[in-house]
Amino acid sequence: MSVTLSDVANRAKVSPATVSRVLNGNYPVAAATRERVLRAVDELDYVLNGPASALAASTSDLVGILVNDIADPFFGIMASAAQAEMGCRDGDGTGRAGGEKLAVVCNTGGAPDRELTYLTLLQRQRAAAVVLTGDTVDDPAHGAAVAAKLARLAEAGTRVVLCGRPPLTTHPDAVLAALPFDNRGGGRALTAHLLELGHRRIGYAAGPAERTTTRHRLEGHREALAAAGLGGDPAGRGLTVHGPYGRRTGYEAARELLRREPGLTAVVAANDTVALGVCAALREAGLRVPEDVSVAGFDDLPFSADAVPALTTVRLPLQEAGARAGRLALGTEKPPPGRVAEVAAELVVRASTGAPRTG
Repeated sequence: MSVTLSDVANRAKVSPATVSRVLNGNYPVAAATRERVLRAVDELDYVLNGPASALAASTSDLVGILVNDIADPFFGIMASAAQAEMGCRDGDGTGRAGGEKLAVVCNTGGAPDRELTYLTLLQRQRAAAVVLTGDTVDDPAHGAAVAAKLARLAEAGTRVVLCGRPPLTTHPDAVLAALPFDNRGGGRALTAHLLELGHRRIGYAAGPAERTTTRHRLEGHREALAAAGLGGDPAGRGLTVHGPYGRRTGYEAARELLRREPGLTAVVAANDTVALGVCAALREAGLRVPEDVSVAGFDDLPFSADAVPALTTVRLPLQEAGARAGRLALGTEKPPPGRVAEVAAELVVRASTGAPRTG
């Protein structure tokens, strides 16, 4: 015979309502009472009926974390940090504290239709929260569809958090908090660094043209060029090659950039993984980094400091942002004023950039 909520209440000598409050973590309970209830739960090996609880409470213990590619460290770091905040609040790995959530990572592959499908599935499951990480496609129709879907989730009681993603332009109140990255500022700082070193023939191995992160980083790059009087220079704006966020993109982009401009002295890459591909193509062409061509990445992924040479990059605090998104989704941290808190980007100068050779 299965153990019921009433069995736990009888063992702990409290009311069923008190047991429910302890397990859901949604109401203050005296420490001694809470411990007595949790001891009874352990002794009876009681498991809360998730679907029934969801029907009663309008939301479940499920949290959805949407990522473009879980194999990409950029998304994996954020998802892992968010999930860690939701798992075991008691810190002993038992999940006894009450209020923990089951975080499910949904891998969209960057496909807009899959993103909408996962949001629909999470709506059906009465998800307690949804965390959307990373960028989105730069398409007004898709943006409106996602915003409408998030608005319906929010109306049903789901907490919606954006991490590393721009705020909504429609239905902004559907989002509890948005933590966008300062991609534009990071792109501007990276190119300004190269310009200060004396580079003028700067190529750009950009990400997919339809992604918001690509646009914002490229806008920052071009702002720095314009500030240096190179805004209309084909050696600046014209030296841009787009592709997926992967090593192969960097490799192919570097070869194309060298074909377009043999006197290239620096390459800015869409991210650190793309930068590795750029370096590989340069080595294959008999060029040294940074003696012949400087290379810069973006994100400061874990391998960046160990690359040879170590990559100059822009650091995004992925771990911290993901953890904050997890706390916001769990309700253990208050939303920022205005529901938006931009996450700062920091230039990190390492050995892969240097002054261009003269003569």
